[in-house]
Amino acid sequence: MKILVTGGAGFIGSHVVDAYVAQGHEVIVVDDLSNGKRENVTGRAHIVHLDIRDPALAEVFASYRPQVVNHHAAQIDVRRSVQDPAFDAEVNVLGTLRVLEQCRRSGVHRLIFASTGGAIYGEPKYLPMDENHPIAPLAPYGASKFAAEQFLRLGALTEGMTCVVLRYANVYGPRQDPLGEAGVVAIFTAAMLQGQTPTIYGDGTQTRDFVYVGDVAHANLLALDGDPGGPVNIGTGIGTSVNDVFSILAGLTGFRGQPIYASPRAGEIHTCYLDNSRAQQHLGWQPGTDLREGLACTVRAFAAQGP
Repeated sequence: MKILVTGGAGFIGSHVVDAYVAQGHEVIVVDDLSNGKRENVTGRAHIVHLDIRDPALAEVFASYRPQVVNHHAAQIDVRRSVQDPAFDAEVNVLGTLRVLEQCRRSGVHRLIFASTGGAIYGEPKYLPMDENHPIAPLAPYGASKFAAEQFLRLGALTEGMTCVVLRYANVYGPRQDPLGEAGVVAIFTAAMLQGQTPTIYGDGTQTRDFVYVGDVAHANLLALDGDPGGPVNIGTGIGTSVNDVFSILAGLTGFRGQPIYASPRAGEIHTCYLDNSRAQQHLGWQPGTDLREGLACTVRAFAAQGP
């Protein structure tokens, strides 16, 4: 198929592009390269340097006529969403509406949307959190992602288009930017390899559901077929504390220091891990990478990049 991937030069998006290209699909990447990197994109994909909010997006759709759109372009920093909620909504809500409008005009039959698990649900009422968990985001980022989900749901209903919403847990792995995307695994790994002391915000007992990026890319492959009929959590169902991640990475990198502890950050939840039963049932997906194995792969990739 011909698939257009927004944000396809970013951390997760570029792995999705790789998975699609490996399956023989023709892939077009639209990315403004504000966080993504051109070198992340395989030479077997076409890349268009463009912001999804730019009216020229219409020309890209008209030229390439994609059958499927995979929408990963987003403002993904929880802290920035707290500091500048208007910008967050402009990218995540209005930008998604721009993409949806072009899908409608171009006759796209399937849209796959990268949403968020923990940031949408907020602090858990129960664990693991499933897709029926109350929606109670603690930051504008979760609110904007949920708003985008609703617009896509309505658009799919009116246009007869299949929309698959994937609610990600905490994705980690090679290519994650320790500066631009605020992923704790990337931040810790880069710091430890350079002999610097990482900072843990809070007491480190906060838990996250860490899912390897290769497994997430596989979920996006499976999302090309079938209709789950609603959002699908993409996570491991296992909560791991930030302190435990620090310890594992210290062992893998040979780091011998202790972390610096600082005050918790506004808008970040304390505990999160997701029920992935619907993903197993409707997509045939389940995580295949053990956390220690995935962290080892991540450390090797970061070490190969050098300082």
